[in-house]
Amino acid sequence: MNTEQFIARRLIKGGPGSFSAPVIRIAIISVALGLAVMIVSVAIVTGFQKQIRDKIVGFGSHIQIAKFDSNNSFEFEPISRNQAFISKLKNTEGIKHIQVFATKAGIIKTSEQIQGVVFKGVGADFDWSYFNDKLVSGNPFSTKDTATGNSVIISQNLAELLKIKVGDPLRMYFIIENMARARRFNVSGIYNTGLGEFDLKFIFGDIRQIQKLNGWSADSISGFDVYINDFNQLDKMGKIVYKEVGYELNAKTIRDLYPQMFDWLDLQDMNVIIILVLMILVSGMAMISTLLILILERTSMIGVLKALGARNLSIRRIFLYNAAYIIGKGLLYGNIAGISICLLQKYFSIVSLPQESYFMSVVPINLDVIHILALNAGTLGACTLMLLLPSFIVARISPVKAIRFD
Repeated sequence: MNTEQFIARRLIKGGPGSFSAPVIRIAIISVALGLAVMIVSVAIVTGFQKQIRDKIVGFGSHIQIAKFDSNNSFEFEPISRNQAFISKLKNTEGIKHIQVFATKAGIIKTSEQIQGVVFKGVGADFDWSYFNDKLVSGNPFSTKDTATGNSVIISQNLAELLKIKVGDPLRMYFIIENMARARRFNVSGIYNTGLGEFDLKFIFGDIRQIQKLNGWSADSISGFDVYINDFNQLDKMGKIVYKEVGYELNAKTIRDLYPQMFDWLDLQDMNVIIILVLMILVSGMAMISTLLILILERTSMIGVLKALGARNLSIRRIFLYNAAYIIGKGLLYGNIAGISICLLQKYFSIVSLPQESYFMSVVPINLDVIHILALNAGTLGACTLMLLLPSFIVARISPVKAIRFD
């Protein structure tokens, strides 16, 4: 232990009648509260973004492959499911799953209500992992090779609007060559994702229903849904898929398909930035005030040390060591408080939300070690930089005046 550290440790303990002791406690609390608020804020906002993003991907996949078409409706020109690039994409690192789909707009009509929806046809390769925990009643349907299935799953919002429950028949009308054609389905399950815009729009059924309605062969589909392992690699994987599909087909990422939703999610980052800046400023100002009070209280000691030959840099280190102790203790308490609050919310769902307004029933939490480490490093770095300026006051203190200072 060097001399500066020894003196700093003695100073931080304070003594009888020390004015700086309560100020140090306030500074520690300020740093701890600032870091805790930042951890909770980042965990909530990133959790919200992740949940909404996953819900959108659940309906549309990460990357959609379909035929080039300037028509923005849900009707696609058919393509063959036997594409040469599929086997290569399945073996590409980062690709998780590929499945076929077909979509067709239609109208559901009951005795009291009428609602326009999109029928999304899926095959035996459809990944039900997203919807398995979203089902509130019933079960997902299974597609068989021998016959076309009549089962569908619909959203809870749609079921309540149309007054339909599991096991009820559902009559849907499709426009084929300017003529309405009716199909009768059975509701096998009801799901609820909380994303009202999509819940009211999509119902899921057997892809062969669309193939028959459109007069397509069993080989014809609307396109492929491609799922990847890491959403952060979306743009990179989108370019890889786009190059592989050739000039006749188009590959769009989920950001391209729903830009307004992702632009809205990106706006949430601004809220986090504002909170982080405010909390760092509050913590930094508290540390600056504390350091100035410590220097003021120890002016006589500074004069004695200078008279004994101590350099300004050496004395500055004493107070910076004090500041480092305060920041370190504040970061420790802040991490404990912030992470504890996040864990309580994550596992016990203490704070709930109105789902119709926030698209989820509880406050989401996304605890990421990298985020926590970055917040700690950023707080430590910002506070340290802000303390360098007041520490220069030590150089302007005259030994003679400081010794006589009372």
